[in-house]
Amino acid sequence: MENLLKKVAYLQGLADGLDIDERSDEGRLLLKIIDVLDDMSDAIADLAVSHDELYEQVESIDEDLAALEADVYEDDDYDYDDEDDDLDYFEIECPHCKEIVCIDEDLLEDDAIVCPNCEQEIEIEFSCDCEDCSGDCDCDCE
Repeated sequence: MENLLKKVAYLQGLADGLDIDERSDEGRLLLKIIDVLDDMSDAIADLAVSHDELYEQVESIDEDLAALEADVYEDDDYDYDDEDDDLDYFEIECPHCKEIVCIDEDLLEDDAIVCPNCEQEIEIEFSCDCEDCSGDCDCDCE
């Protein structure tokens, strides 16, 4: 950031030292370009300051949230990242739109499963994978 401000200041000094004629079209254009660059570098510097302030605020909120979670859950062994690891999902390809759809194990018990992409009903056929049957059974081998 500081480098950008120095470069624009150098261009302003260079333009002053070259005594660019403001009466010529080219001179007016060059001076206006340098003015725009100066405005842009100031705006970028302001954005950098705002970004730093926002970053500090988010860090503070994150620390407060971590403290709140520790107070609410009161479980030092609680792993927030593994919260969804206990859920069983199945990925199937929709026969209509060919998109991959994740289905919760509980939804498999429903009569109708609807694809969230094309909103068409998906029929799921189950087959048994136990060694005692041919695969078309109603056994409870799981």
